[in-house]
Amino acid sequence: MDRLTSMEVFVRVVEKGSFAAVAEEWDLSTTMVANHVRALEQHLGAQLLERTTRRHHLTEIGAAYLERCRDVLSSVQAADQVAEALRAEPQGTLRVTAPVTWGAHRLMPVVGAYMAKYPAVQVELNLNDRVVDLHEEGVDVAFRSGPLHDDNLVARPLAPSRMFAVASPAYLQAHGVPREPGDLHAHACLGFAAWGRDHHWRFTQGERHVDVPVRGPLMCNNGQALLTAALHGVGVVVQADVLLSPSIATGELIQLLPDWELPVRHLHIVRRREARPTAKLRTFVDFALQRLG
Repeated sequence: MDRLTSMEVFVRVVEKGSFAAVAEEWDLSTTMVANHVRALEQHLGAQLLERTTRRHHLTEIGAAYLERCRDVLSSVQAADQVAEALRAEPQGTLRVTAPVTWGAHRLMPVVGAYMAKYPAVQVELNLNDRVVDLHEEGVDVAFRSGPLHDDNLVARPLAPSRMFAVASPAYLQAHGVPREPGDLHAHACLGFAAWGRDHHWRFTQGERHVDVPVRGPLMCNNGQALLTAALHGVGVVVQADVLLSPSIATGELIQLLPDWELPVRHLHIVRRREARPTAKLRTFVDFALQRLG
């Protein structure tokens, strides 16, 4: 039998004065109530109640054990109340991870707005381009780019991220403007390390598909650094719209091959499967979906 339940039954028997009264209150048989008390006595190896035909009296051990049972049950109730409060009111530390570039440029404003709305929540934001194991590393929620492979996570789709190929006006003046994807073979194509050394840029126009191998003088693991390299005329860069759009708008970078499309990067917000997520997790996911979904 569950010992906490037996403790509760024992305490109520003492308070109500009889097995029958507790049986009626708990919708149990009198025998079952007696079994709970007997289970405690067998576990302790001592008698808790002296039974008579009309009343039950506490033994000396029973009286001492009763007070400890009340302390235990009170602590359990307090623990339940703390857990319930954490679920009801967003508070505590929320651990979030996201890709570096997207997280810095698109997610960070959302995190700031969330903290302004829920000041009792502290956010630990870890930006990196590797796939973080939420269970192993104690992460509450992650933003992921690309296909998902973990069935143990709850995933919600976000607005996809478009990809652009760009170069600076100075670079294009020195090396020419590519008119077709195949022209990029003659250009310095700067690689993003997270996509691997054998990565190809796939350009699509209707039914046409052209794969351009990335064979340039520079490979880097940071999108912001690649943006800086493109701004300084080092070569051609493919990165997400969130990173490149401001520089395209000012003319510092030129979008190449605008009649061709690069694959979009599908984004999801994911969390571990929990029957009842905490209030901080639930509200953050909803908040992010409203602004990024």
